[in-house]
Amino acid sequence: MIEIHWADAVAKNLSRRGKKHVIAAGITPSGEFHIGHLREILTGEIIHRACIRLGLDSEFVFVVDSADPLRKVYSFLDSEYENYVGHQLACIPAPDENGKPDLNGGTYSDFFLNPFLEALRNIGVEPRIIDNYNSYSEGKFAEATKIACENVGAVREIIETISGRELSDEWFPYNPIDDNGSMDGLKVTNYQWPFVYWEDSVGNSGKNDIRSGEGKLPWRLDWPAKWSWIGVTCEPFGKDHGTSGGSYSTGRKFSEMFGHEPPHPLTYEWISLKGEGAMSSSTGVTIGPMDVLKLVPSEILRYLIARSKPNKHLEFNTGDLLLNLADEYERTCQSVFESKEVNLDELTKRQRVLKEEAKGSIIYSQIELGSEIDEAYKVPFRHLCMLAQIRADDVDVFSALEKSGYIDSSRKNSKLIEKLSKIRCWIESDHFPTDLKIKINQSIDAEILSNFEFEYRDYLFLLIEKFEEIKDWNNTNIGIAITEPAKELDLSLKDVYQLLYTLFLGKKSGPKLARLLQELDKKVVCQLIFEAANN
Repeated sequence: MIEIHWADAVAKNLSRRGKKHVIAAGITPSGEFHIGHLREILTGEIIHRACIRLGLDSEFVFVVDSADPLRKVYSFLDSEYENYVGHQLACIPAPDENGKPDLNGGTYSDFFLNPFLEALRNIGVEPRIIDNYNSYSEGKFAEATKIACENVGAVREIIETISGRELSDEWFPYNPIDDNGSMDGLKVTNYQWPFVYWEDSVGNSGKNDIRSGEGKLPWRLDWPAKWSWIGVTCEPFGKDHGTSGGSYSTGRKFSEMFGHEPPHPLTYEWISLKGEGAMSSSTGVTIGPMDVLKLVPSEILRYLIARSKPNKHLEFNTGDLLLNLADEYERTCQSVFESKEVNLDELTKRQRVLKEEAKGSIIYSQIELGSEIDEAYKVPFRHLCMLAQIRADDVDVFSALEKSGYIDSSRKNSKLIEKLSKIRCWIESDHFPTDLKIKINQSIDAEILSNFEFEYRDYLFLLIEKFEEIKDWNNTNIGIAITEPAKELDLSLKDVYQLLYTLFLGKKSGPKLARLLQELDKKVVCQLIFEAANN
């Protein structure tokens, strides 16, 4: 049975139009790629995987819109880039560390694209890359461009009727390039296959050969032209393109004009940076995928997209939301493993749907399609965050995990080693949430303890007795020992826990207390409590 997952539903719909499919994604490399871009890429790639699982012949392509011009001098660029506004991204220099044009640093588009491609490889995404600038130069757009240029009236009517936007009398369905490489300020004066004739604002004139990439189609035509020559059958797109009168609405008509059945539509919502709004390369509101991949395993980043239907808005940050995401991934993995032993016939329809959706989300979160779920998930992210802060040596961390039964010493888990390494990187970064930072107190702060209004000394003396009686120092026995004296003295468990957190961490909350104390030497724990009781 194919899992009930949003990608499986899309693949099933695609199967009705044939067996062979091209799933596409496309992005303009105008600035740093961010997590928001992953929504388009991973949504398409997950659909591609779903098609393969359904037995369809599928290819995933990533179109890099490097033929697009630099539209303005963005905040991260030096004012020298004024000279390149209107020039195609594939033809202008990359910025140096100060945002100035680096004439020896490669192209602007490659500068921003290459780190993103590396991030994609790290999360198991390896599409066929289609460079739009090269495609124009190779004549791939020539046929669609010819149709558009020979049917200006029909093209104009489609755009004005569907979008509600009135085009100027000088508008033409092709943007030529002047002798300096700029698209700005040019007026098309004539067209005669294969040339577009133009004139600039000061009277200079010239002609461009549309077969050689000397210019490009406007976006509303460029997009369906790509569908046509690539053979795209499905391409996820942002909600701005999917609105009534948007570029997908006009694109459907132009796709038919170019002789291609429009791709299956799939609109996705934005990913917002918590507290700062939608991510944008041009505004600088971003978190790069490589930045996140330094902090968490790749599967968790894939899970961010795989778990939610594309039309659901997502909020993200590299602090508490990242930790919550890791927690959810681990819980879902546990659910998937347990579901193998559950008789689905005994579940309600809703329960079956939820289990199958969860299974699909985990399947599509793995780096390789069809790979087994790695058992590193069995060590909770939060627990490892705690251990990494109280154990400086990795060997001591793994020893503690073995002692507490999380891992088997007979097997070396490379994924778990990687997970710990990323967590250490996260802890040392500015992204790690302040409320998760812990440091074990070496002595008692009498002033802090004086803030507690209940008489805690009797409780602490009883607690020492309970702790000293424990033969097997584990979190279960520790938890029982903490609660029993509180019940005997009729104390609030909330007050007791706040007291103990303050005693050991200097704050009123922290990781699960019993698991924290389990990792400390019993003698050290009892000694600190004894000092507090006698304070």
